[in-house]
Order: sequence, then C-alpha cells, then structure tokens
Amino acid sequence: MQKYAKRSWSLAWIALKAMGLVGVAFCLNILAQPLSSQESGRTGGTLAGSPPAKNDESKPEFKDDEYRIGAGDLLEITVLEAAELNRSLRVSAGGEISMPPLGTVKAVGLVPQQLEAVIRELLRRSIMNDPHVAVFLREMNSHPVSVTGAVKKPGVFHISGPKGLLEVLSMSEGLADDAGNTVLVMRGANYSAETNRVPEDGNTASLETSLPGAALPDATTVEVDLKNLLDSHDHRYNIPVYPGDVVKVNRAGIVYVLGDVKKPGGFLLHNHETISVLQALALAEGLMPTSAKSQARIIRAAGISGKSTEVPLDLSKIMQGTTPDTQLQTKDVVFVPKSGGKAAAFRSAELILGSVPGALIYRTW
Repeated sequence: MQKYAKRSWSLAWIALKAMGLVGVAFCLNILAQPLSSQESGRTGGTLAGSPPAKNDESKPEFKDDEYRIGAGDLLEITVLEAAELNRSLRVSAGGEISMPPLGTVKAVGLVPQQLEAVIRELLRRSIMNDPHVAVFLREMNSHPVSVTGAVKKPGVFHISGPKGLLEVLSMSEGLADDAGNTVLVMRGANYSAETNRVPEDGNTASLETSLPGAALPDATTVEVDLKNLLDSHDHRYNIPVYPGDVVKVNRAGIVYVLGDVKKPGGFLLHNHETISVLQALALAEGLMPTSAKSQARIIRAAGISGKSTEVPLDLSKIMQGTTPDTQLQTKDVVFVPKSGGKAAAFRSAELILGSVPGALIYRTW
C-alpha cells in the first residue's frame, strides 16, 4: 500500500511538471507572435506609428547651391595613377562626356565630387584596383544669369545656385546713373525649359506672390521696387535669382536743363512720368539773372530720321501764361543761353548734345 502511494505521488509530480512545461510553451508562443509580426514588419515595411529604419550606409550630402555640371562646361579630369587618362573634356549638349576607355559618361546634374565617384567606380570595374580621380571645373558655361538695362557693367554671369538680387546686381558693378525705380527678374528667360531652380516645396507660385514686389500677370516675371530693395530692411525684397533668369534694371526717363540756370544737369524721372518746361526749370532751381529767356529752345535727340530737332521757347511768355507750357519727352534738352552772349545763343544742337554726357545727374525721388 505504501509502495502504491509513492508511485501515485511520482506520477502526479510528473503530470504537474508536464502541465507546467505545456503552460510555459503556450506563453512563449503568445509572446512570439508580436515579435514575429515585428520581424515581418521590418522585412516587409515599417510598422504603423514607428519611425522608418535608418539606412546605415553613409552617403555624402550636397547642398542645393553647390554647382552642378551642365552642358557646355569644361572639365579637367585627373587620374593620379594613370597620367595618360588625364584630359580636358567639354560636356556635350546631351549632358555627357566621352572618356576613353570608359566610353560616354553622364555628367549633367552632378556635382564634381559625384562625377569623381562615378569615374572612380568605372575605372575600378575595368582597369584599376584603387584609382584616385579628381574633377575640376575649368569653365562654367551652363548656369547663366543675364543682367541688362541701367547697370554699369551689363553682361552674362555664371552662378552655382540661387543668389540674392543684390548680389547679382553687384556682379554688374551696381546701378548706372540713369537707373529707374524698378528692376525686373524674368524667370528662366535664358532657357527654353528651366530646371534645377524650383524651391524645396516645389511651389514657385507661393514664392512669387508672397513678395512685396509685384508679380506680373504671366507669373514668370517679378517686379521689385529698387528703393525698397536698397533701403528696406525687409529681406523679401532681395528675391532669389536662379540660373537661367534675366535681370533687367529699367532706365528712368531723363530730361536735361543746360545753360544759364542755377543747377544745370540731368533730372531722372519716375517710370512713365512726364514733366513740362516750367517743371524742369524748377528742378534746375530757376534761371540766372543773366539768362536770355526769349532765346531758349528744346533740343530733341535724333529719332528715326537720324537728325535732332529744335523747338524754340519764349520762357518769358510761358512764365506769364500767355503761351502754353510745353511737355517734354525723355532725353529732351532744355537749353537757356546767356543774355548778351551771341556765341552761346547760337550754339549748334550738336555741340549742346555733346555736353550732355558730362552733365551731373540728379534723382527727383
């Protein structure tokens, strides 16, 4: 009887251990299910609410304003281990360079360091174990910005990426004396199809319409007030200029008052502004006491005919109101001779116009 009891106790103990093992296995199975789903999430995608897994491969990052190779650029390529492969190559219109023995290599859109990596890998696959490649930009011809109009040095300048309007104007050595009060930035006017100049959000319309300057109806040209650009502390007036853009500084209207006046010179006008003879004399601070009022005249620069024209003026009658005040055109010269000076009174129009370039220029705003 006692022997039977011991055997029963042993069987019960074994049964309890078996049940315990089954319970442990069941718990492990439950715990393994979310783990396996996490593993499947890693292999098949990212779990909802979890950040995406980071790529351990470290790749060099390049800034948006770094110069990217374009068609027409001249590259100097150096392979340190093989001087016979060194050469200067110009990027074709299709954006490729021809480099024997590698054949054609796509270069457009890459920064020089990226092209170095491409050539290095091609050499490694073909003829070298560990090549060292250097790419140097000898000429940059693919990122033009044209600056025209009333600037001291108009021309085509090459930029590596977006530049502020002030910086682009400084490349042309600043404004000319007859600069007007607006500057136009024509988007992509140098290119038939502009690329690589879209803001990060891809929305150029938001950039244009948020400016204090006025976007013209076609939404491809932005007009900026020069006074605000130069004097305002609002950085939005210093709009970005991209490769392919054309910057045009409008010329102001100008009239000249020369001869026997208190302040002879040229007077710049607002865009599309016209003034009369009396208004021009007021800008010149009036006549000298010795001026010959009845012998004044307007000298109008040569037009289509190629000859300058003269319009006689009797300033005394205009001042008295017996003769209508005459409206001036841009580049007109009002000449007031000195009384008693016959030589000055009958000075030819050509001589008077010849003195215009040396006249002082004054802004009226």
